[in-house]
Amino acid sequence: MPELTRTEAEARARLIDVQRYSIDLDLTGGEELFGSTTVIRFTAHHDGDTFADLKPATLHSALLDGRPLDTTTLDDNRLHLTGLTAGPHELRVEADMRYSRTGEGMHRFTDPADGETYLYTQMSLEDVRSVIAAFNQPDLKAVFEVSVTAPPTWTVLGNGIAERTGEGRWQLASTPPISTYLFAIAAGPWHSVRSEHAGLPFGLHCRRSLAPHLDTDADEIFDITRRCFDRYHEIFDEPYPFDSYDQAFVPEFNFGAMENPGLVTFRDEFIYRSAVTDTQRQTRGMVIAHEMAHMWFGDLVTLQWWDDIWLNESFAEYMGFQVLSEATRFTDTWTDFALARKGWGYDADQRPSTHPVAPDAETVHDTASAMSNFDGISYAKGASVLRQLVSWLGEKDFLAGINDHFARHRFGNATLADFIDSLARATDRDVHTWAEKWLRTTGVDTLTPAIGEAEGHWHLTVDRDGSRPHRIAVGAYDHAPDGPGRLVPRDRFELDVPQGDAVKVLPGRRPDLVLLNDGDLTYAKVRFDEQSWAAAAAALRGLPDSLSRAVVWNAARDLVRDGELPPAAYLDVARANLPYETDIAIAESVLTFARTQIADRYLPAGRRPAALATLDTIGRALLPRHPLTAARALIAVGTGTAELREWLTERRIPGGPALDHELRWQLLLRLSVLGAATDADIAAELAADPSATGQEAAARCRAALPDPAAKRAAWDSLFPCDERTDLSNYRFTATAQGFWQPEQLDLLSDYVPRYYPAATALAARRGPALAKAAGRYAFPLPHVDHDTLRLGEECLRDADPTPALRRTLMDQLDDLARALRVRGA
Repeated sequence: MPELTRTEAEARARLIDVQRYSIDLDLTGGEELFGSTTVIRFTAHHDGDTFADLKPATLHSALLDGRPLDTTTLDDNRLHLTGLTAGPHELRVEADMRYSRTGEGMHRFTDPADGETYLYTQMSLEDVRSVIAAFNQPDLKAVFEVSVTAPPTWTVLGNGIAERTGEGRWQLASTPPISTYLFAIAAGPWHSVRSEHAGLPFGLHCRRSLAPHLDTDADEIFDITRRCFDRYHEIFDEPYPFDSYDQAFVPEFNFGAMENPGLVTFRDEFIYRSAVTDTQRQTRGMVIAHEMAHMWFGDLVTLQWWDDIWLNESFAEYMGFQVLSEATRFTDTWTDFALARKGWGYDADQRPSTHPVAPDAETVHDTASAMSNFDGISYAKGASVLRQLVSWLGEKDFLAGINDHFARHRFGNATLADFIDSLARATDRDVHTWAEKWLRTTGVDTLTPAIGEAEGHWHLTVDRDGSRPHRIAVGAYDHAPDGPGRLVPRDRFELDVPQGDAVKVLPGRRPDLVLLNDGDLTYAKVRFDEQSWAAAAAALRGLPDSLSRAVVWNAARDLVRDGELPPAAYLDVARANLPYETDIAIAESVLTFARTQIADRYLPAGRRPAALATLDTIGRALLPRHPLTAARALIAVGTGTAELREWLTERRIPGGPALDHELRWQLLLRLSVLGAATDADIAAELAADPSATGQEAAARCRAALPDPAAKRAAWDSLFPCDERTDLSNYRFTATAQGFWQPEQLDLLSDYVPRYYPAATALAARRGPALAKAAGRYAFPLPHVDHDTLRLGEECLRDADPTPALRRTLMDQLDDLARALRVRGA
């Protein structure tokens, strides 16, 4: 099936303008299909031929200006429209469409907790064609008016205010002009909490089985929503451009959230069933702020083609963290960004699949290549680049440029050139040259200090390995007089690192620690001179600012990944400093990296038990300070089955939290991996928690059992011979997460060569979402050996995997090669 190419989109945009979609959906036709009637009013600028995008189960009829079209001409999801004449036209299409189980198109979910069914759309780049007929490209914006027939007990939500007009009939208010990928519907017996703010209706929605948990957090979610809404109105001249603001927390969602105008959809794991850390609440707040930023950047002003996806995601990522820190109690958001997001960007930027933040349009030649760019570069690196831009340009000029951009392109489309022009209009600085160096290049620069002393002064020289100019802050710290465990700031100054070395001379002896990029204002790896690293390793806990500590932890992570710091030395630093860490985001990030990368991949299997023992020691030391984070870590690294079983029986970790559903499932998973749980144990826990989350957790545990029959059953469910037994996207992910375990290398070795052909076939049959899941979660991560690498390289060379799987496998194999290099070093 051909993907839409940029050349085709440009030709179609030259031929037609689209004015209006009138859509009527019938959601009462059963579990497999729904009815879709679409009327598109459009204008042809001149005579010519084009096509509409459509992926029906059955195409009943298609009328062009009242004239029936031959429905057999539907080819590769394209309905060809030939012989168009200049002037207005109307296309009417009636079809039955197929519900999705992969989180793409119109996803259908039945809640095992109560049997209720919920539907929602996720249009992505191509999936609108499986819901309606459309001219599906971002620069053909149109007004959407939508009516829906649904079961009488359901509520329908959409881009505009929804009104019930009869038994099971709903009418949605017409939208302003929006792109087709932003058209959204959610339908089902939602539990709703409603409010009003700034004269607009606000709503929160989730499935009924989660109602008590939404009710518990509704005040917090509304408070964050209102605060961010008000802050955006303080910094943006353009008011919120839509008629309502609904936030629906939907099941089996593939992403964190989606910025549909007026109806933001979130994965419903953000409705917490169990205890969570403050960092998790902050993450939910950031996603709320991120998606709200899209109402302006992405929805009001939309990219023209998918090469500028960063203009949507980088901007929303930056604004999400910044506005949350300015408007809510979560004032340390950039610490979390440095650890949880920025590493994602650094990793992506060092793989063969890297690309510029703003790639050339020629390299994003179709929607498949565009889809692969929803990655750590478009999100995390792009946001980092914008943070550096604000530091270099100044926030006042940055916001002036943004507001100029909104004013010039409201309800239209814009390109990178348009964006840079708006910034340039707000400043005397050479924004075009800056953008060329930062947005059109790939890779991560490295900044390395050289420090000397002479005649009562110390001098700093910063060497840059890379091509970009950097404005950084430098922190100078000394050991506190009362002991080596605390560092006190002596000086902090800004420094521009241009094409050559940057030099700074200051009075006094050299500091004990010189920290480049203190405050994390630029995007670069930083190194230490020998004395500074010794001070940091010994007293990292003593740096007073959490963001400074995050910069050091990120640098240590980079040193390990680059083979310049032994993995065991990283664990030594963690053991010396992490028990004193006050910031939960830092504790969670360091423990996660230490377990999933250092213990599970970077150290040889024979040294893994000692690494787990070290992490167990750290976890127990952290228990009084961060009980939930420490409890999760202790479960993940536990090897004493008698103790783990005792925790499960007693429903508590001594000195830690009581075990809620989440912790009990995590504990049962660990016991399953270690061979200390049975299928009966899993069934009993599922009886106590029959929710969708419980069903997924049970599948994860069953796949983790170190039993040949259990592994065969899990494998056959992941890669079935009969598509009628296909797993949903979430059940697939859960099963894959349980299957591969570092403790079971010998048991699973025969599955490694089977993985690549099985994943290739699955991706071709089930589409991009399952392709990514197969590449990310079903990949044999624990098998860090040259045979796994060789087989993967052969698959890329010979098996022709789909673009989504190819990109994911490329990244996995590069990470595998890096792990082998780290082991070799």
